[in-house]
Amino acid sequence: MNVDNLVKMANRIGNFFEAMPDRDQALADIATHIRKFWEPRMRRDLLTHLRNGGADLTPLVVAALERYQSLLAESTEQETA
Repeated sequence: MNVDNLVKMANRIGNFFEAMPDRDQALADIATHIRKFWEPRMRRDLLTHLRNGGADLTPLVVAALERYQSLLAESTEQETA
């Protein structure tokens, strides 16, 4: 999938959870949504994009991906093994 589409989708998820008053819960919910509903290849490509600078990702999405990067990476390894 095109990384620009992944960025747009991730930012939409972030926009939804941005209204939550508990920022820590919002970050967890963003990561949980991506882990549950995105296929491993999509998560892997998004994490690669983050490692390459994360252009156009919103600050909230970047924070969620950085905080839960190991969880998201683990789930891609488990599902592809």
